[in-house]
Amino acid sequence: MRQTIVRDVSDLPTYGYGPRSGPWWGAMGFMALEGMGFAVVIGAYLYLYAVNSTWPIGASPPDLWPGTAETVIYVLSIIPNEFTNRAAHRQDLAKVRIGLIVMALIGIALLVLRGFEFAHLNTRWDNSAYGSVVWLILGLHTTHLATDLGDTVVLAVLMFTRHAKPRRFSDVTDNVFYWNFVVLAWLPLYVLLNWVPRL
Repeated sequence: MRQTIVRDVSDLPTYGYGPRSGPWWGAMGFMALEGMGFAVVIGAYLYLYAVNSTWPIGASPPDLWPGTAETVIYVLSIIPNEFTNRAAHRQDLAKVRIGLIVMALIGIALLVLRGFEFAHLNTRWDNSAYGSVVWLILGLHTTHLATDLGDTVVLAVLMFTRHAKPRRFSDVTDNVFYWNFVVLAWLPLYVLLNWVPRL
């Protein structure tokens, strides 16, 4: 006679935080791919910088104020982002709602500043190799910023509906995790775009 071993797993959680969450691993893979994309464009920028006797080519360096203002906001955004993360782990719905709204407003402010930054690059994308690579780098990071903003807005809306269930708090922590990547990715790009042309 064959024995069948069956175990009741209905009491196991259907979601988790960090590495115990499937979407967290998806975000990790996504960040690894995007990180490689950033590495490739940084390599292209540094190659062009190395092989050209004048840099930037046919343009003055970008104006500092838009990128610097963005950098300050990015660094300060870690505070409400961590507030949101801790509230999500405690499943404190009221504080998660506040945190998501604040982070969405920060994302909107950064997109507005990014528009000013494009306007103050002092080169067009089709002016030279310098213009092309600068617009590519800034456009790539803008895509990540807009993606995270969209995710944050969707989560904020869900948290004000009947979909604000325990599993959604895990999604919020994954969103927080991705935002940290967006911030960390920006810091070397800020130096590359704004200070390397001034060397």
